[in-house]
Amino acid sequence: MRTTNPILNEKNFQEVGPYYEENAMSIQGTINKSAILLALALISAIWSWSRVSLGTSQAILMIAAIAGFILALITTFKKQWAGITAPIYALCEGVVLGAISIMFEKAYPGIAFQAITLTFAVFASLLIGYKSQLIRVTDKFRLGVFAATAGIGLFYLVTFILSFFKINVPIITSSSLFGIGFSVFVVIIASLNLVLDFDFIERAAKSGAPKYMEWFAAFGLLVTLVWLYIEVLRLLAKLRDRR
Repeated sequence: MRTTNPILNEKNFQEVGPYYEENAMSIQGTINKSAILLALALISAIWSWSRVSLGTSQAILMIAAIAGFILALITTFKKQWAGITAPIYALCEGVVLGAISIMFEKAYPGIAFQAITLTFAVFASLLIGYKSQLIRVTDKFRLGVFAATAGIGLFYLVTFILSFFKINVPIITSSSLFGIGFSVFVVIIASLNLVLDFDFIERAAKSGAPKYMEWFAAFGLLVTLVWLYIEVLRLLAKLRDRR
């Protein structure tokens, strides 16, 4: 049960078990908890959107981002706490998304709504494609997405380190055809991670993972959705610059 999402990896589901009935993870339970986390993220994003001005959004963004990162680490290593840490993480991440959305919205009016619509359209389309078996998850599929995701992660890490030395990598922000192509590629890979997450959650539920893993799985799915939304924002911003 391999997935490229660093949260939803096979090791994290290797618990004592299998668990049965009320003590076991279920797909419906994971769906319910995913909906709760999305609702919490949306609520805090709306608050951030309505309360944070452009001048103060940087500070709030940093505080929420640091808190979210710490909570993500805690949730990853203490999966049993996911029922508490995942909702708080969702609230922090919503604040981050609201602040980021404000920045993009000021520069490109209407872009946030477009990004939200596209993100959920991609999510719904891939879920339908997966459930109808139009999209099949094979070992080669997993390996290809894993390699691409790892490459993107390494690239972002290198660019982050270079930023401390005032070295910018224009491919991330450039609206050139090459820069747009890069963003399209990243959006595709982020989207394909959703497919692997669907597959992994289904397999984990069938294997009888413990009940608290529903929160953990929902947390991992939220991580992928947040990544996808941010990448869609970047892509749309580059396309606007080309006009």
